[in-house]
Amino acid sequence: MSARPPRFPLALDRVAPASRSAAAQPARQPPLGDARRGPPPSGLGLDSDGVRARMVERLRAGGVRADAVLAAFAAVPRHHFVDSALVTQAYEDTSLPIGHAQTISKPSVVARMLDLLHDGRSARATGSLGRVLEIGTGCGYQAALLARLGRQVISVERLRPLHEKARELLAALPRSNVRLVHADGRLGHPPNAPYDSIVAAAGGDDLPPAWLEQLAVGGRLVAPMRALGGGQVLVVVDRDEAGWRRSVHEAVQFVPLKSGVG
Repeated sequence: MSARPPRFPLALDRVAPASRSAAAQPARQPPLGDARRGPPPSGLGLDSDGVRARMVERLRAGGVRADAVLAAFAAVPRHHFVDSALVTQAYEDTSLPIGHAQTISKPSVVARMLDLLHDGRSARATGSLGRVLEIGTGCGYQAALLARLGRQVISVERLRPLHEKARELLAALPRSNVRLVHADGRLGHPPNAPYDSIVAAAGGDDLPPAWLEQLAVGGRLVAPMRALGGGQVLVVVDRDEAGWRRSVHEAVQFVPLKSGVG
């Protein structure tokens, strides 16, 4: 018998925060989207493995646990995806503008979301994120990371200039398992559903029903969402044979989730 669909929209009232062990509790800090900028990398070229290795060690020290996620960050050149005027800040833990009122998210936020995805039931069983749906391609950086973690990546971007920019940037990298789609991300991408993993780079007042319907049994969804009282939090949804289960995690700051295409 198929699981009964959840009621939509999935609001955040009457939801308890996800429990975490004392060892896993992070120190209190501002929302992840508001970190201060540190000094730019120095002493090594931005194309050096050493620069990315230092970023990876900061991510590990910050609590990222999945070795596969850390390996992806070590392999993908973030400076390749930022504007030339900002390359000296590419490996700082800060978000950077990519045009059209959008940003490339902080490495620590992206790593946290991918770490959560990697801890889902399906990923734990297979060691892979499987078939992935990404909402919000942006400049393509997260898609490049996902390409190393999943079997296939479908990445949806509503803004054509960013869709074209990501296509150009990703073409230079040696991965062929990413498909870019110019479409309304709130609708997901039904032709390739169901998805073992879904991750969103924009947050709205609710989780669109299409995302939940397109999540495979055993799959996991990670997305920002408006919190009660304002702001945003990371929401994790797991789907099993009985239905959908949701947990609420730390505060974040993402661009708004919008409908339509541009």
